[in-house]
Order: sequence, then structure tokens, then C-alpha cells
Amino acid sequence: MRLTLKIWRQRGPLEEGGAETFQLDHVSEDSSFLEMLDMLNEQLNEEGIEPIAFDSDCREGICGMCGLVINGKPHGNDGTGSNTTTCQLHMRTFNDGDTITIEPWRATAFPVIKDLVVDRSALDRIIQAGGFISANTGSAPEAHAVPVQKSKADRAFEAAACIGCGACVAACPNASSMLFTGAKVTHLAELPQGQPERWKRALAMVAQQDGEGFGGCTNIGACAAACPKDIPMDVISTLNGDLRKAPSRV
Repeated sequence: MRLTLKIWRQRGPLEEGGAETFQLDHVSEDSSFLEMLDMLNEQLNEEGIEPIAFDSDCREGICGMCGLVINGKPHGNDGTGSNTTTCQLHMRTFNDGDTITIEPWRATAFPVIKDLVVDRSALDRIIQAGGFISANTGSAPEAHAVPVQKSKADRAFEAAACIGCGACVAACPNASSMLFTGAKVTHLAELPQGQPERWKRALAMVAQQDGEGFGGCTNIGACAAACPKDIPMDVISTLNGDLRKAPSRV
């Protein structure tokens, strides 16, 4: 395939950025989107042009590092109607002669580091504020020592599938991280081990979220629609419920 790539380039967080256009030939439809970018960077190296900076790690749809906005959609569109991560998007989704626009996540809380790389450490700080349990559990207990209702266990696993990629923030017109925070609160709130610090957790994580500069949630639903792990919007309801029930001081 021959592709025209319009890619956001920005030398640093304090520099002005802009789109640059590149032509790339002989792209295999079996390659992944990141392999296509690797191919482009090899071409740029040969031409004496600085390669494009982008994030990646596992390239297996697990780690959440590969966040790109592709043709206006976080992680891109795989053509099947289901969501995917950028690294699991394959070039067979595109056609010969296509023009592809590639941008970084855009949110105040995700400042651009360089080109397509943004600083998502704000999500880490939200987890550090309360996304954990501090009880000393000692050695691993027997599997059935603490009974957990199956519906609660299933919902905890569903929420825990969040990989923290930030697609929900990139998709939201308000750049809200409520789906992310809701998932991190819900997966602990559904389990017995998460109960002792449940109210403190919700208050602390939302306070940190607000302090990082994320926008407010207005229930548009773009977050869940873009999530590659299909985290449902009802985790936001759980988070809001915990905020309402939490004492003013815990």
C-alpha cells in the first residue's frame, strides 16, 4: 500500500507543534499500525530526518502505552465495530492511497512530551492517591477463605481490565478521567478486601483527579465507546455513589 501520513510533530512540551505530511510506500496489509510507524522511522533515518517519537511497550494490547488518535478516534477503528489498542490495529483496515491523520492524546492533564508521546503520569498519581488496599494480608489465603458473590467477583474483574491507556480521556469532550477512576474504585469496592478504605479511597482519588486538571463528567458516553477493554459506564455510577455515601471526613 501507498499511504499519506499527516502526523503531529512537536519538539518539546514548551514548543509549538504542527502536522507534517509523509509518504510511505510498500506497506504490508499484514503489518500492525506500530510496525508501519517503525517502517516510516527507518525511512526518515535514511533521509537524515529525526524519527517520530511514539509510545509502545508490549505490543500485545495489554500495557496501554500505545495511545494515538488515528483519524479522529483514540486507538483508531479496526473496521469490525469493536475497540482495540493501537498496537493491535492492522493495516488491512486501510486502503491503498489512504490519508491517515495521527495525533497524540489531547488533554490538559496529558501534556505533550514530544511528537505523539504524552505524559500520562497523572493517571498513576490518581492510583497512588487511593487505588490500593493497605491491610497486611500475610501469606496468600485459601481460595475460598473469603467468600465473594459471583456477580461481585465478575464485576470486579470487569473493572480491573482497565489498562490505564487514557483513551477515555482522549475521547471525552471534557477530557474527563471518570471512567478510569471509576474502574479503579469499582474493582476494589466490589471485594471484601476493599471495604475498610472504601470511602477514603473514593474521596482521595477524585480529589487527585480534580487536582490534575481533568474535566468533569457530563455522561456523554464517549469514554466507554472508545475504551479498548469495554469498561462499562456504570463504574462511574459506583464512584458517584461512593462519593455521596462517604462521610465528609474519613
